[in-house]
Amino acid sequence: MTVSVAIISDTHGHLDQRIIDIIRECDYAIHAGDICGENVLAAMQPKSAMVIAVAGNNEPRCMVDFPLPSISELELPGGKICIEHGHEHGHHTPCHDSLRAQHPDARMIVYGHTHKMVQDKSALPWVVNPGAAGLTRNHGGPSCLVLTANDQAWDVREIRFAD
Repeated sequence: MTVSVAIISDTHGHLDQRIIDIIRECDYAIHAGDICGENVLAAMQPKSAMVIAVAGNNEPRCMVDFPLPSISELELPGGKICIEHGHEHGHHTPCHDSLRAQHPDARMIVYGHTHKMVQDKSALPWVVNPGAAGLTRNHGGPSCLVLTANDQAWDVREIRFAD
């Protein structure tokens, strides 16, 4: 069985419609924090209706009545994804070694916080950041990652739209 996962982060209250369209085509969706609005979570409608979201450093002040975990996991064919915002692993740039040490059993770790798209496949687990899917510091346009996973292989595709 092959599944697809839309991976986003750092929406800060706004989710680009083009990213919403991608999420609708995927089986699952992940948000790695700094959601800043229940409207963003409501707009995330993957095929399975399963959305995994974690709190970012801005959630305590903008989603007071909607508590989220700081870390979550998603089991997929071929392995496990661990999700966290990443701000506790280095203020400006989370340390990939620190993330790997915290989640040694994962196949991939997803984090946000920096608003910069990253795919570090230099060691296992992979460490990825989808960049910003909203309007804030999106470095040229909203972005996301799409993971295609089965028991034999995982593939991560980068998607960036122009502002």
